Amino acid sequence: MDNNLNHLLETMYDEMVSIRRYLHQNPELSFQEVNTPAYIAKFHEQLGHEVKTKVGGRGVVATLRGELPGKTVALRADFDALPIQEQNDFSYKSKVDGVMHACGHDGHTATLLVLAKALNKMKDQLCGTIVFIHQHAEEFAPGGAIAMIEDGCLENVDVIFGTHLWATEKTGNILVSDGPIMAAADRFSIKIIGEGGHGGRPHETKDAIVVASQLVMQLQHIVSRKVDPLEQAVVSIGSFVAKNAFNVIADEAVIEGTVRTFNEDIRDFIEMEIERHIKGVSLANSTDYVYEYNRGYPPVVNHKEEASFIANIAESIDDVNQVKKLVPIMGGEDFAYYLQHVKGVFFFTGARDETRASVYPHHHPKFNFDEKGMLIAAKTLGKATLHYLK
Repeated sequence: MDNNLNHLLETMYDEMVSIRRYLHQNPELSFQEVNTPAYIAKFHEQLGHEVKTKVGGRGVVATLRGELPGKTVALRADFDALPIQEQNDFSYKSKVDGVMHACGHDGHTATLLVLAKALNKMKDQLCGTIVFIHQHAEEFAPGGAIAMIEDGCLENVDVIFGTHLWATEKTGNILVSDGPIMAAADRFSIKIIGEGGHGGRPHETKDAIVVASQLVMQLQHIVSRKVDPLEQAVVSIGSFVAKNAFNVIADEAVIEGTVRTFNEDIRDFIEMEIERHIKGVSLANSTDYVYEYNRGYPPVVNHKEEASFIANIAESIDDVNQVKKLVPIMGGEDFAYYLQHVKGVFFFTGARDETRASVYPHHHPKFNFDEKGMLIAAKTLGKATLHYLK
């Protein structure tokens, strides 16, 4: 069956590329996906799969039942894009102003659709059931996964597998390990409320920009001086807004940032420590503040047996050059919620585009990946599915 599946996937590779490029040209933002889920649902309907739409809002779940009874394997791919203006110049660049697939979700979807088509051709030989989870809104918390789970997408599922095309890793490499692999991803917002005034009379004001600037520097001390160096944590400021005329002291400044952690105790500590610093700076400068801390996705924690299972599967695939230990990264992923409910594993599939002079990272306006990575991902997920069902 493995050879048959690989042959089918190789013959369908051009279709996989075509789907990916169509999706790349027509991206949709998180929680605004309309045409993409409709496209996915139609594809599965034409294969004769059981299809549920609007799962958890905008998700699509398709089910392929084999001729013989057995376990149930779920495979997940996300399909939302990012609010980024694409700077690539290839023929299939985004047609939507200010929106692009800059994280590979177009490739994830194309991979899963074509894998579904290949497995469908083998359904007479299949034992058990395969559930294809096409998830909306991975990029923006609260994400689509938790709502899809609440809507029953994991009902009767025994195991779930997912992969991320990784554009900074060499094509042909698979990265996988058990335990925590991706961090909890939280966001915070701080508004400093001062008193504005004339730029030439700062002594009559409470300068929100100066106070907020002091706070930015203070927050850098949390990880470097308050967190055990053996623990992994990040506090990053991503936005600082105090729009004003050049000669006016700002009365308000808004800072937004992210916190990344693996340890829940550290996560709690940083949330409280940020406010402690805000209070201190505000007290020293006689300003007020508004602080909001929003918890995002929990850490992605792979199950041990399933991670070992995927590693063994990957090592047996001819297209895979090397299976490497996945060193935990500080990026977030709402695949974490699936792993809280059923056994499973999330792994990375190398897809570095060696044809370009520079390799651009995920979420970059010139992001792209080697499409051959999709074929390797499909073979890995497909073989894992067949062997788990057996």
